[in-house]
Amino acid sequence: MIRAYNCKLVLEDGGEYPGYRFGAQADRVCELVFNTSMVGYQEIVSDPSYTGQLVVMTYPIIGNYGVTDEDFETKTPTIGGLVVREYNDIPSNFRYTRTLSEVLEDNGIPAIEGVDTRRLTRSIRDFGSRKALLTDIGVPGEEAVRRLRSAVLPRDQVSRVSCKKRWYARTSNHRFTVVAVDCGIKLNIVRSLNARGCNVTVVPYDTPADLIRAMEPDGVFLSNGPGDPEDVGPVIDLVRQLRGELPIFGICLGHQMIALAAGGRTYKLKFGHRGGNHPVKDLATGKLEITSQNHSYAVDAASLAGTGLEVTHVNLLDGTVEGLASPEDRIFSVQYHPESAPGPQDSGYLFDRFIRMMEEGKGHA
Repeated sequence: MIRAYNCKLVLEDGGEYPGYRFGAQADRVCELVFNTSMVGYQEIVSDPSYTGQLVVMTYPIIGNYGVTDEDFETKTPTIGGLVVREYNDIPSNFRYTRTLSEVLEDNGIPAIEGVDTRRLTRSIRDFGSRKALLTDIGVPGEEAVRRLRSAVLPRDQVSRVSCKKRWYARTSNHRFTVVAVDCGIKLNIVRSLNARGCNVTVVPYDTPADLIRAMEPDGVFLSNGPGDPEDVGPVIDLVRQLRGELPIFGICLGHQMIALAAGGRTYKLKFGHRGGNHPVKDLATGKLEITSQNHSYAVDAASLAGTGLEVTHVNLLDGTVEGLASPEDRIFSVQYHPESAPGPQDSGYLFDRFIRMMEEGKGHA
Protein backbone atom coordinates (compact mmCIF):
# COMPACT_ATOMS: atom_id res chain seq x y z
CA MET A 1 0.00 0.00 0.00
CA ILE A 2 1.41 3.39 -1.02
CA ARG A 3 1.17 6.06 1.68
CA ALA A 4 0.23 9.59 0.75
CA TYR A 5 2.66 12.31 1.85
CA ASN A 6 1.25 14.25 4.81
CA CYS A 7 3.96 16.88 5.43
CA LYS A 8 6.85 18.64 3.74
CA LEU A 9 10.03 20.57 4.37
CA VAL A 10 10.14 23.95 2.60
CA LEU A 11 13.33 26.01 2.07
CA GLU A 12 13.63 29.76 1.60
CA ASP A 13 14.20 29.35 -2.15
CA GLY A 14 10.85 27.57 -2.44
CA GLY A 15 12.33 24.08 -2.69
CA GLU A 16 10.03 21.40 -1.23
CA TYR A 17 10.82 17.97 0.20
CA PRO A 18 7.69 15.87 0.89
CA GLY A 19 7.55 13.14 3.51
CA TYR A 20 5.69 11.59 6.43
CA ARG A 21 5.34 12.92 9.95
CA PHE A 22 6.50 11.22 13.14
CA GLY A 23 7.14 12.63 16.58
CA ALA A 24 5.08 15.69 17.49
CA GLN A 25 2.42 16.89 15.06
CA ALA A 26 3.60 20.49 14.91
CA ASP A 27 4.86 23.06 12.42
CA ARG A 28 8.33 24.49 13.00
CA VAL A 29 10.65 27.10 11.46
CA CYS A 30 14.31 26.44 12.26
CA GLU A 31 17.82 26.68 10.93
CA LEU A 32 18.47 23.62 8.75
CA VAL A 33 21.76 21.71 9.31
CA PHE A 34 23.06 18.21 8.63
CA ASN A 35 24.90 15.62 10.73
CA THR A 36 27.08 12.87 9.24
CA SER A 37 27.15 10.54 12.26
CA MET A 38 26.36 6.88 11.61
CA VAL A 39 25.15 6.25 15.18
CA GLY A 40 24.09 8.34 18.15
CA TYR A 41 20.76 9.83 17.08
CA GLN A 42 19.57 9.79 20.71
CA GLU A 43 22.58 11.82 21.82
CA ILE A 44 22.05 14.22 18.90
CA VAL A 45 18.37 14.71 19.71
CA SER A 46 19.20 15.39 23.38
CA ASP A 47 22.27 17.62 22.80
CA PRO A 48 21.34 21.19 23.86
CA SER A 49 23.70 22.57 21.20
CA TYR A 50 21.01 21.68 18.63
CA THR A 51 18.43 23.93 20.29
CA GLY A 52 16.11 25.33 17.63
CA GLN A 53 17.77 23.52 14.71
CA LEU A 54 16.25 21.09 12.19
CA VAL A 55 18.84 18.33 11.87
CA VAL A 56 19.13 16.26 8.71
CA MET A 57 20.64 12.84 9.40
CA THR A 58 22.75 11.65 6.46
CA TYR A 59 22.76 8.04 7.69
CA PRO A 60 19.68 6.53 6.02
CA ILE A 61 18.06 4.44 8.79
CA ILE A 62 17.19 6.13 12.09
CA GLY A 63 15.35 4.73 15.12
CA ASN A 64 16.35 1.08 14.70
CA TYR A 65 17.84 0.70 18.19
CA GLY A 66 15.29 2.84 20.00
CA VAL A 67 16.06 5.14 22.92
CA THR A 68 17.53 4.22 26.31
CA ASP A 69 16.65 6.39 29.31
CA GLU A 70 20.17 6.40 30.76
CA ASP A 71 21.83 7.62 27.53
CA PHE A 72 20.34 11.11 27.31
CA GLU A 73 22.65 14.14 27.16
CA THR A 74 20.02 16.36 28.78
CA LYS A 75 16.79 15.66 30.63
CA THR A 76 14.66 17.79 28.31
CA PRO A 77 15.60 17.74 24.59
CA THR A 78 15.33 21.12 22.84
CA ILE A 79 16.24 20.21 19.26
CA GLY A 80 14.01 21.98 16.72
CA GLY A 81 13.20 18.92 14.65
CA LEU A 82 14.57 15.87 12.84
CA VAL A 83 14.74 14.98 9.12
CA VAL A 84 15.51 11.37 8.11
CA ARG A 85 15.41 9.13 5.06
CA GLU A 86 13.83 6.13 6.76
CA TYR A 87 12.45 5.90 10.29
CA ASN A 88 12.26 2.51 12.05
CA ASP A 89 9.59 2.38 14.77
CA ILE A 90 10.23 -1.26 15.75
CA PRO A 91 13.62 -1.15 17.53
CA SER A 92 15.83 -4.21 17.89
CA ASN A 93 17.86 -3.56 21.03
CA PHE A 94 17.54 -5.22 24.46
CA ARG A 95 18.36 -1.92 26.20
CA TYR A 96 15.71 0.25 24.60
CA THR A 97 12.98 1.71 26.80
CA ARG A 98 11.13 3.94 24.31
CA THR A 99 10.95 4.56 20.59
CA LEU A 100 12.49 7.69 19.11
CA SER A 101 9.06 8.89 17.96
CA GLU A 102 7.68 8.57 21.50
CA VAL A 103 10.51 10.72 22.89
CA LEU A 104 10.02 13.36 20.20
CA GLU A 105 6.27 13.43 20.78
CA ASP A 106 6.70 13.72 24.56
CA ASN A 107 8.93 16.77 24.08
CA GLY A 108 6.94 18.52 21.34
CA ILE A 109 9.57 17.91 18.64
CA PRO A 110 8.33 17.33 15.05
CA ALA A 111 10.09 15.03 12.60
CA ILE A 112 9.78 13.99 8.97
CA GLU A 113 10.81 10.78 7.21
CA GLY A 114 10.86 9.72 3.56
CA VAL A 115 12.89 12.77 2.53
CA ASP A 116 15.62 12.58 -0.11
CA THR A 117 18.31 13.41 2.44
CA ARG A 118 21.15 13.07 -0.09
CA ARG A 119 19.66 15.85 -2.23
CA LEU A 120 18.87 17.94 0.84
CA THR A 121 22.39 17.57 2.27
CA ARG A 122 23.89 18.63 -1.06
CA SER A 123 21.69 21.72 -0.99
CA ILE A 124 22.93 22.65 2.49
CA ARG A 125 26.52 21.94 1.49
CA ASP A 126 26.28 24.04 -1.69
CA PHE A 127 24.17 26.95 -0.45
CA GLY A 128 24.75 26.88 3.30
CA SER A 129 22.60 26.49 6.41
CA ARG A 130 19.39 28.49 6.22
CA LYS A 131 15.84 28.63 7.48
CA ALA A 132 13.41 25.81 6.72
CA LEU A 133 9.75 25.18 7.54
CA LEU A 134 8.32 21.79 8.49
CA THR A 135 4.59 21.92 7.79
CA ASP A 136 1.57 20.03 6.42
CA ILE A 137 1.66 18.88 2.80
CA GLY A 138 -1.37 21.00 1.91
CA VAL A 139 0.14 24.38 2.83
CA PRO A 140 0.58 26.40 -0.38
CA GLY A 141 4.18 27.02 -1.38
CA GLU A 142 3.76 30.80 -1.46
CA GLU A 143 2.39 30.84 2.09
CA ALA A 144 5.21 28.59 3.32
CA VAL A 145 7.87 30.88 1.82
CA ARG A 146 6.13 33.95 3.27
CA ARG A 147 6.16 32.36 6.73
CA LEU A 148 9.82 31.51 6.33
CA ARG A 149 10.88 34.97 5.25
CA SER A 150 8.98 36.67 8.05
CA ALA A 151 10.30 34.33 10.76
CA VAL A 152 13.11 35.61 12.98
CA LEU A 153 15.32 32.93 14.52
CA PRO A 154 15.89 33.42 18.28
CA ARG A 155 19.24 34.47 19.73
CA ASP A 156 18.59 33.58 23.37
CA GLN A 157 19.25 29.84 23.15
CA VAL A 158 21.85 29.71 25.93
CA SER A 159 19.53 31.41 28.42
CA ARG A 160 16.83 28.89 27.45
CA VAL A 161 18.91 25.76 28.01
CA SER A 162 21.16 26.80 30.90
CA CYS A 163 20.12 25.56 34.34
CA LYS A 164 18.16 28.05 36.47
CA LYS A 165 19.95 27.15 39.70
CA ARG A 166 23.12 25.28 40.56
CA TRP A 167 23.14 21.51 40.81
CA TYR A 168 25.72 18.97 41.93
CA ALA A 169 27.25 15.78 40.54
CA ARG A 170 29.45 14.23 43.20
CA THR A 171 31.65 11.16 43.15
CA SER A 172 33.18 9.05 45.92
CA ASN A 173 36.70 9.86 47.13
CA HIS A 174 36.88 12.99 45.01
CA ARG A 175 40.19 14.77 44.53
CA PHE A 176 39.05 17.98 42.84
CA THR A 177 36.14 20.38 42.78
CA VAL A 178 35.13 21.78 39.40
CA VAL A 179 32.62 24.53 38.65
CA ALA A 180 31.02 23.89 35.25
CA VAL A 181 29.39 26.90 33.61
CA ASP A 182 26.25 25.59 31.93
CA CYS A 183 25.64 27.03 28.46
CA GLY A 184 23.89 23.82 27.42
CA ILE A 185 26.17 21.23 29.00
CA LYS A 186 26.06 17.60 27.86
CA LEU A 187 25.71 15.12 30.70
CA ASN A 188 28.58 13.00 29.45
CA ILE A 189 30.93 15.91 30.16
CA VAL A 190 29.84 15.77 33.79
CA ARG A 191 30.25 11.98 33.78
CA SER A 192 33.76 12.32 32.29
CA LEU A 193 34.80 14.70 35.07
CA ASN A 194 33.21 12.49 37.77
CA ALA A 195 35.11 9.48 36.39
CA ARG A 196 38.38 11.35 36.97
CA GLY A 197 37.67 12.12 40.62
CA CYS A 198 35.96 15.50 40.29
CA ASN A 199 32.97 16.74 42.22
CA VAL A 200 31.14 18.98 39.77
CA THR A 201 29.00 22.00 40.62
CA VAL A 202 27.00 23.03 37.54
CA VAL A 203 26.02 26.72 37.61
CA PRO A 204 23.89 28.98 35.36
CA TYR A 205 25.65 30.76 32.52
CA ASP A 206 25.23 34.18 34.15
CA THR A 207 26.79 33.26 37.51
CA PRO A 208 29.06 36.13 38.69
CA ALA A 209 32.81 35.61 39.05
CA ASP A 210 32.76 36.45 42.77
CA LEU A 211 30.23 33.70 43.44
CA ILE A 212 32.40 31.17 41.61
CA ARG A 213 35.47 32.31 43.56
CA ALA A 214 33.50 31.84 46.80
CA MET A 215 33.00 28.15 45.89
CA GLU A 216 36.83 27.75 45.94
CA PRO A 217 37.00 25.40 42.94
CA ASP A 218 40.19 23.79 41.70
CA GLY A 219 39.17 24.53 38.12
CA VAL A 220 36.45 26.01 35.91
CA PHE A 221 34.88 24.29 32.92
CA LEU A 222 33.08 26.16 30.11
CA SER A 223 30.50 24.01 28.36
CA ASN A 224 29.20 23.56 24.87
CA GLY A 225 25.95 25.24 23.90
CA PRO A 226 23.81 26.60 21.05
CA GLY A 227 23.93 29.76 19.00
CA ASP A 228 26.33 32.63 18.34
CA PRO A 229 29.08 32.92 20.98
CA GLU A 230 28.94 36.72 20.75
CA ASP A 231 25.44 36.55 22.28
CA VAL A 232 26.77 35.06 25.54
CA GLY A 233 28.23 38.20 27.09
CA PRO A 234 28.10 37.06 30.74
CA VAL A 235 30.40 34.10 30.09
CA ILE A 236 32.82 36.14 27.98
CA ASP A 237 33.09 38.65 30.86
CA LEU A 238 33.51 35.77 33.32
CA VAL A 239 36.50 34.42 31.39
CA ARG A 240 38.12 37.85 31.36
CA GLN A 241 37.77 38.09 35.14
CA LEU A 242 38.97 34.56 35.97
CA ARG A 243 41.73 34.19 33.38
CA GLY A 244 45.00 33.46 35.16
CA GLU A 245 43.35 32.80 38.54
CA LEU A 246 42.18 29.21 37.99
CA PRO A 247 42.66 26.45 35.42
CA ILE A 248 40.00 26.87 32.72
CA PHE A 249 38.97 24.25 30.15
CA GLY A 250 36.45 25.04 27.39
CA ILE A 251 34.71 22.80 24.87
CA CYS A 252 32.92 23.96 21.68
CA LEU A 253 31.02 27.14 22.61
CA GLY A 254 33.36 27.41 25.60
CA HIS A 255 36.31 27.37 23.19
CA GLN A 256 34.80 30.19 21.13
CA MET A 257 34.06 32.33 24.21
CA ILE A 258 37.65 31.94 25.43
CA ALA A 259 38.82 33.37 22.09
CA LEU A 260 36.36 36.27 22.30
CA ALA A 261 37.33 37.04 25.89
CA ALA A 262 40.97 37.34 24.84
CA GLY A 263 40.15 39.77 22.02
CA GLY A 264 39.80 37.32 19.15
CA ARG A 265 36.92 37.02 16.70
CA THR A 266 34.54 34.30 15.56
CA TYR A 267 32.63 33.83 12.31
CA LYS A 268 29.81 31.62 11.06
CA LEU A 269 30.73 28.66 8.88
CA LYS A 270 28.83 28.00 5.66
CA PHE A 271 27.26 24.80 6.97
CA GLY A 272 29.12 24.00 10.18
CA HIS A 273 30.78 20.83 11.41
CA ARG A 274 28.47 18.09 12.69
CA GLY A 275 29.42 14.44 12.88
CA GLY A 276 31.81 11.92 14.36
CA ASN A 277 34.40 11.76 11.61
CA HIS A 278 36.35 15.05 11.50
CA PRO A 279 40.18 14.69 11.37
CA VAL A 280 42.06 17.08 13.65
CA LYS A 281 45.84 17.47 13.99
CA ASP A 282 47.52 18.14 17.34
CA LEU A 283 50.25 20.59 16.37
CA ALA A 284 52.41 19.76 19.40
CA THR A 285 52.62 16.01 18.76
CA GLY A 286 51.74 15.77 15.07
CA LYS A 287 49.15 13.13 15.93
CA LEU A 288 45.85 12.90 14.11
CA GLU A 289 42.59 12.58 16.07
CA ILE A 290 39.23 11.53 14.68
CA THR A 291 36.78 13.81 16.44
CA SER A 292 33.08 14.37 17.02
CA GLN A 293 31.86 17.89 16.30
CA ASN A 294 28.75 20.05 16.47
CA HIS A 295 29.08 23.78 15.83
CA SER A 296 28.16 26.56 13.40
CA TYR A 297 30.88 29.06 14.39
CA ALA A 298 34.68 29.00 14.29
CA VAL A 299 37.53 31.08 15.70
CA ASP A 300 39.26 33.44 13.27
CA ALA A 301 42.94 32.45 13.39
CA ALA A 302 44.09 35.84 12.07
CA SER A 303 42.42 37.60 15.00
CA LEU A 304 44.48 35.78 17.65
CA ALA A 305 47.63 37.89 17.33
CA GLY A 306 48.30 39.64 20.63
CA THR A 307 45.67 37.65 22.55
CA GLY A 308 48.15 35.41 24.36
CA LEU A 309 46.42 32.36 22.89
CA GLU A 310 48.23 29.89 20.67
CA VAL A 311 46.60 27.51 18.20
CA THR A 312 47.12 23.91 19.34
CA HIS A 313 44.88 21.94 16.96
CA VAL A 314 43.65 22.42 13.38
CA ASN A 315 40.94 20.78 11.28
CA LEU A 316 42.49 18.92 8.34
CA LEU A 317 39.36 19.29 6.19
CA ASP A 318 39.22 23.09 6.10
CA GLY A 319 42.09 24.37 8.27
CA THR A 320 39.84 25.90 10.94
CA VAL A 321 41.09 26.40 14.49
CA GLU A 322 40.26 23.37 16.67
CA GLY A 323 42.25 24.12 19.83
CA LEU A 324 43.68 27.04 21.80
CA ALA A 325 45.91 27.37 24.85
CA SER A 326 47.63 29.89 27.08
CA PRO A 327 49.96 27.86 29.35
CA GLU A 328 50.88 30.97 31.33
CA ASP A 329 47.22 31.57 32.21
CA ARG A 330 46.43 27.83 32.61
CA ILE A 331 43.66 27.99 30.04
CA PHE A 332 42.97 25.74 27.06
CA SER A 333 40.08 24.75 24.83
CA VAL A 334 39.00 22.58 21.91
CA GLN A 335 36.28 23.05 19.31
CA TYR A 336 35.37 19.35 19.22
CA HIS A 337 33.87 16.98 21.81
CA PRO A 338 36.29 14.65 23.65
CA GLU A 339 33.36 13.34 25.73
CA SER A 340 31.21 12.38 22.75
CA ALA A 341 29.15 9.25 23.34
CA PRO A 342 28.87 7.33 21.20
CA GLY A 343 31.81 8.66 19.28
CA PRO A 344 35.58 8.62 18.79
CA GLN A 345 37.60 8.30 21.99
CA ASP A 346 40.86 9.69 20.60
CA SER A 347 40.56 12.91 22.61
CA GLY A 348 39.87 11.72 26.15
CA TYR A 349 43.37 12.81 27.14
CA LEU A 350 42.12 16.40 27.22
CA PHE A 351 40.22 15.74 30.45
CA ASP A 352 43.43 14.26 31.87
CA ARG A 353 45.25 17.46 30.89
CA PHE A 354 42.69 19.46 32.86
CA ILE A 355 43.27 17.16 35.86
CA ARG A 356 47.04 17.75 35.64
CA MET A 357 46.52 21.50 35.58
CA MET A 358 44.43 21.28 38.76
CA GLU A 359 47.05 19.03 40.37
CA GLU A 360 49.70 21.62 39.62
CA GLY A 361 47.47 24.29 41.10
CA LYS A 362 47.22 22.26 44.30
CA GLY A 363 50.98 21.82 44.39
CA HIS A 364 50.81 18.07 43.70
CA ALA A 365 52.98 18.07 40.60
